[in-house]
Amino acid sequence: MTINIQRRALVAHHLPGDLHPVLARIYAARSVTAPEQLEHALDRLLPYHGLMGISQAAALLADAVIAQQRILILGDFDADGATSCALAVRALRLLGVAHVDYLVPNRFEYGYGLTPEIVAVAAQREPDLLITVDNGISSVDGVRAAKAAGMRVVVTDHHLPGEQLPDADAIVNPNQRGDTFASKNLAGVGVIFYVMLALRAQLRERGWFVKRNLAEPNLARLLDLVTLGTVADVVPLDYNNRILVQQGLARLRKAQCCAGIRALLQVSNRRYERVVAADLAFAVAPRLNAAGRLEDMSLGIECLLTDSEDHALALAQRLDELNHDRREIETQMKDQALAALKTLQLNADSPELPVGLCLFDPHWHQGVIGLLAARVKEKFHRPVIAFAPSSDDEIKGSARSVSGLHIRDALDAVAARHPGLVQKFGGHAMAAGLTLRRADYEAFSLAFDMEVRRHLQPADLRGVLHSDGELRPDEITLDLAQLLRYAAPWGQAFPEPMFDGTFELVQHRVVGERHLKMVLRAPGEKRLIDAIAFNTSATQWPDTTRQVNAAYRVDVNEYQGKQNVQLLVEYVEPAIAN
Repeated sequence: MTINIQRRALVAHHLPGDLHPVLARIYAARSVTAPEQLEHALDRLLPYHGLMGISQAAALLADAVIAQQRILILGDFDADGATSCALAVRALRLLGVAHVDYLVPNRFEYGYGLTPEIVAVAAQREPDLLITVDNGISSVDGVRAAKAAGMRVVVTDHHLPGEQLPDADAIVNPNQRGDTFASKNLAGVGVIFYVMLALRAQLRERGWFVKRNLAEPNLARLLDLVTLGTVADVVPLDYNNRILVQQGLARLRKAQCCAGIRALLQVSNRRYERVVAADLAFAVAPRLNAAGRLEDMSLGIECLLTDSEDHALALAQRLDELNHDRREIETQMKDQALAALKTLQLNADSPELPVGLCLFDPHWHQGVIGLLAARVKEKFHRPVIAFAPSSDDEIKGSARSVSGLHIRDALDAVAARHPGLVQKFGGHAMAAGLTLRRADYEAFSLAFDMEVRRHLQPADLRGVLHSDGELRPDEITLDLAQLLRYAAPWGQAFPEPMFDGTFELVQHRVVGERHLKMVLRAPGEKRLIDAIAFNTSATQWPDTTRQVNAAYRVDVNEYQGKQNVQLLVEYVEPAIAN
């Protein structure tokens, strides 16, 4: 697929004059306009008071803590849910709670969230108070069942709410109607972190720490979990989230993190002192997620809860093995999906082809369909929903979207136009999940395609890479690569810097069967520059290719203790075919 490279627009700014000009340009393209927006001290975090319902939640929790009641955390089976669960358990223990436990639904037995079925399991543990983390905002029936069983329920979530809210004793979700909290982008782990801050303040006011002779805990020690969950859930890194992530990364680089994260970095061959957000997103998070995708997320949560270095490493090694298995399953499913799509000869200018793609195979693995949808979306640049069987007569889908289509709203529109077609759904702007009757798959596929066509035009189906412009040859240096690596917590909505330019292609060869290793040279320059493009090849190029256009990131390559600058090429095409 041909990619359009677009230069980012700059905004007027008043950044310090001694800032590297390339970095100033990058910040300006991300709407950083003043020096204070580059400060990431914890005292610049939005105060917890702004979250609707947090006072009620903190009061309920404080009552339970002081009465030493039994508290149960109900988690989710992805990395955000796992870190949210581990943070809640660790925080409550630090605050002096004697009876705190957790329960995470198995994806394959109970599905997502607080369902009546998982409430029945929870009831066996006889909790007085149940706290949902990273779920619950759509659990109307589950909350009703929990309250009928005698539990008080506090919902903490960040997913978009439906028309009806659950009748919980307290709800904390920055995206619920009427909430004025300035950051709507908190991950689930960010929400529960704020709730624990409010709980600590409530306990302080009630004299809990003095009466119990407890040292008031510094909850910033849990920012390693906040950082991992926030990055893993790919929520937009607005200013508030950047503070949370930058603070957590600073602690990680000093090894001030739980044993489980250290172990996951170790099995991922990442050095904690050089860790950046991308290491968490592409190395640590997939291994943690593998537990929820293939087995049970309790394995991942235990890895984050243990304080034993040996036990953490053993659990991390098991998660690493599961991640290898996940990769193999994903590759097989992707090959099957692409083989099926070959017959469609997808072309953005062919109106008769699906704009909203639905894929289903009765042999696909339910835990990997989200990854499959993401891979197909990346290849064809259109919204994709991949389905797998969940029972004899039901299928579950995982959706991924492109810019211009709010996928959860699109599913809501389909459900409204075709009552009874969608059994249940939920999610965000770019990712969502849903359940259908297997017999309704074809009807849903048509309805989804029609809904997507209402929002997207052919131009929206062409891939776009946003560039921060060209770099002069003398700017492509190790010093700049080091500066950019640590200049900010890069991620969703605050993307890592990317540049574009034309280079002389000095050498190229395929390594690892699917990666293109290149030696480039800027026009008119003598210096050679190493570059690599992952998951691509030069087989489609003319043998006479001498120049290439490339969109790239500037990175530090470390090999045998030596560092040099390397270009990580996101897209490359022949500039001139002689």
